Amino acid sequence: MILGVHVSSAGKIYQSLDAAKALGCDTMQIFSRSPQTWRNGSYLKPEDIEEFKARRREFKIDPVFIHISYLINLASPDPRLYNASIRAYIEDIREADALGADYIVTHMGSHKDTSEDAGIKRLISALNKILDETKGAKAGILLENTSGSGSWLGYRFYHQHKILKGIEDKTRVGLCLDTAHAYLAGYDLSSRKGLEQMLDEIEEMAGLRMVRLIHLNDAAGELGCHHDRHDHIGKGHIGLAGMKRIITHPKLKGIPMILETPKSTRDSDKENLALVRRLGSK
Repeated sequence: MILGVHVSSAGKIYQSLDAAKALGCDTMQIFSRSPQTWRNGSYLKPEDIEEFKARRREFKIDPVFIHISYLINLASPDPRLYNASIRAYIEDIREADALGADYIVTHMGSHKDTSEDAGIKRLISALNKILDETKGAKAGILLENTSGSGSWLGYRFYHQHKILKGIEDKTRVGLCLDTAHAYLAGYDLSSRKGLEQMLDEIEEMAGLRMVRLIHLNDAAGELGCHHDRHDHIGKGHIGLAGMKRIITHPKLKGIPMILETPKSTRDSDKENLALVRRLGSK
């Protein structure tokens, strides 16, 4: 099992690796910058990048995922936001590549009440431009499924199917499967039948081989409510049995799993990680 958590990158970015090591993580996810602000000329210092790479080698944290800023919207109909999002994404890919990160994880954007097809078309165009502008970079892009709140894309896997079909160079593109988002979008992962139906749909729409990361989260909301709220492992509506089926499913074996569960106390990450390890060993 390749297991980790989303850890804070506050302070020096290389200190996030210390936090991951202290938790016994094999892998980790971070924000490389504040998820709620634009860069405004703020970039990582070369010496911090080198220290990050040195500590990663020492602690054997692999792979490393970076979650994209929440401000970026590659499906936006607003030309100003759309173009700013593309520029910021290119900058983030280049910085992720400098850090030696393996993938950037991104939500697929909001079409802002235009239409899903129009939003998907804008997203495909943006991704093709980003991939072309960052040719030679090793850092890939993972498209994360969403809970489907508002006008967000990605709550059904035919969205990913359409997007992947439109991407010209797919060599650096894959999928991130968020278990809470899937449940909140209407996939009943609390049952064996629901899990198998979702996996069959992913296989048909994109291929399970495209899933490079699992965001392993329980769901705080009701099935299909579309409200993006995560819960502790086994404490939400997917439940302990449902989470165990996901963790131990043979089709998901070997895919890195990152917890984005609530940090209710200082020990929350430690407790959730320990529970996942126990469930995975039974």
